[in-house]
Amino acid sequence: MAKRRPRGRNISGILLLDKVTGVSSNGALQMAKKMFAAAKAGHTGSLDPLATGMLPICFGEATKFSQFLLESDKSYRVTAKLGVTTETGDADGEVVKTTEVTASAADIEDALMSFMGDIEQIPSMYSAIKHEGVPLYKLAREGKTVERKPRAVTIYDIRILRIEGDELEFEVDCSKGTYVRSLVEDTGDKLGCGGHVTVLHRLSAGPYPAEKMLTLEQLGNIKAEGGFEAIDELLLPLSTSVADWPRVELGDNAAYYIQQGQPVMASDRPADGWVSVYKASSGEFLGVGEVLEDGRIAPRRLVSN
Repeated sequence: MAKRRPRGRNISGILLLDKVTGVSSNGALQMAKKMFAAAKAGHTGSLDPLATGMLPICFGEATKFSQFLLESDKSYRVTAKLGVTTETGDADGEVVKTTEVTASAADIEDALMSFMGDIEQIPSMYSAIKHEGVPLYKLAREGKTVERKPRAVTIYDIRILRIEGDELEFEVDCSKGTYVRSLVEDTGDKLGCGGHVTVLHRLSAGPYPAEKMLTLEQLGNIKAEGGFEAIDELLLPLSTSVADWPRVELGDNAAYYIQQGQPVMASDRPADGWVSVYKASSGEFLGVGEVLEDGRIAPRRLVSN
């Protein structure tokens, strides 16, 4: 049987999509894929429908490196309302409890800042984590609750922007897997009044700054004027997904052999860990590799020729 050819254009690159509220991450992915008429695409970690902001979309060969963006640190701008607890931890959920907020601004700041550093979070039942193959949010919608194990995460920095009465606005830099809804709920619990997220905007993911984001509307306008060529130029190179990794440049012979799947020696390698690999003579990004105990670099993800 003949191998079915993928429908769409074989493009590769990374789009920093500025997701709008009310759209699921998968919905945004499908709209971006259609916009580019791409044969293959994937996103690098879900944003809640309520949330807006950076959703990196990987096209073609970039999907090989999406896991590294999924594992990257994130930054968010958050608005929270204290004194109101919802079923989902955000404004999309039904209100289950209201409590008067008696805490001062200083108390609120102290409660939030107490979560700085390495902490453990219990994921919300309204999350995409799976229990026996079923997403928790589906079980929650059926009225079911299951035990969730705490997850270790790191809160690197919190910048409080505004505290007015029962409303709190702040920015947070955090590790992968951090649930901002849980951070707000835990802060509310510490104050004895509960709380939920009303606005959530992802500012950055991994090495990518907010200034590079584009909405689907902006992309549509650019495409209307310049066609596919104009929007293709907006895609970032595959190498940007690992831009903050140690860089190793290989000679032509070593580059050839690593592209054949063989470990190779390199003089400027680090002692261990993962590295981004380039062909020295052309500057071509070849993929990523891992330094073995014997000092050779083993290929782990390679760009197809």
